[in-house]
Amino acid sequence: MRKFIAARIIFAASALATGVSSAGHAQDIPGIEICTAEKAMDRRTSCLQSNIDFLQKTMTKQSLDQQQKLDAANRQIQALKAALISQQGLIDELKASQAKLADELRKKADAPPAAKDAAPAKPAGK
Repeated sequence: MRKFIAARIIFAASALATGVSSAGHAQDIPGIEICTAEKAMDRRTSCLQSNIDFLQKTMTKQSLDQQQKLDAANRQIQALKAALISQQGLIDELKASQAKLADELRKKADAPPAAKDAAPAKPAGK
């Protein structure tokens, strides 16, 4: 423990000599810290509050990211629904055309042959 404190003092002194704050280095990388190592209650409380702040920021960021993904998925679903409705309309038109064509073909098949289609009649008496 004494070596750790001595190393920290040397680090702080060298940081002050170069003009860098030693307090900034302790919290440079945000994340979860192990607060049980702190003996002083005020430092432990500060550590826990730092962890809470980090977790709240992380949860907020994740929530916003997920909401953006849901919104994008909903927009895509709406676009797909519109495309499906358009395709269904085209299918209905094709079915109607097919039914009309089938009716016309059936009428032609059921109709008696027309006069010009029939064989010419032989004149009687010759």
